[in-house]
Amino acid sequence: MTASGPEAWGWQGRTLGRRADRWWLRLVSAPVDKRGGRLWDGTAAADSALPRSVPRPRLHDVTEWTDSTSAYRAELSEFIAQPALQAGGPVLTREANLPGSWWADLRAALATTATVATDRQAVRQQWIDRNFTRFLGIPTPTITSWTTGHGDLHWGNLTPEPLVILDWEGWGLLPTGYDVGLLHAYALTQSTTAARVRAEFSHVLDTPEGRLGELVALAQLLQVAGRGSHPELAPHLARRAYHLTGTPVPTPAA
Repeated sequence: MTASGPEAWGWQGRTLGRRADRWWLRLVSAPVDKRGGRLWDGTAAADSALPRSVPRPRLHDVTEWTDSTSAYRAELSEFIAQPALQAGGPVLTREANLPGSWWADLRAALATTATVATDRQAVRQQWIDRNFTRFLGIPTPTITSWTTGHGDLHWGNLTPEPLVILDWEGWGLLPTGYDVGLLHAYALTQSTTAARVRAEFSHVLDTPEGRLGELVALAQLLQVAGRGSHPELAPHLARRAYHLTGTPVPTPAA
């Protein structure tokens, strides 16, 4: 087996992926004393728990090893030939002209994922308690509607037809509406696609539970933007949060 093609680095250099013949080889690293946890084995857990009707790369093999300071986990997965809808990051940089069948497949995949029982927690109430008011300026809610979801649903983790959903390491329980709210937020720079997300998922986003989940997603992205990432998205996030709450987001959101 020979690795070839461009390297694909993950968030903050924690992962490195590259094609290896007919597979995709992904290397995860962490300090020895911090290996394990939700992100460490999330890909394998998703491969075991999620029905095959949820379109994703199939995991083929896993191996782990350590040296004196670091732990490594190599995952060999099915190689997906079609590129993601967005390269280089999660924020959509051009309108995504996708057919109705693609949206139907995405709705079905998320609905099926929601039926999977798990104790994995993708978003925690503790984070909401600490940060909701800080970034949105409104009282912190107690989330009562939780569902199983992807946890990082953005345009760099979705392919065009046939739909494949990539990068399942962070899946688990999250507030209803969070996944769709995150996808919508990352499309806010492209008004037509953002409107399409709202239309296709109005049955989620237009409910009280779905609005709360979307607000949690907005709060998390406002935190990310406050740290300097996705500066082009920040004003759109603030406008969307104000539209939902009627309250301007605190400044600065950092």
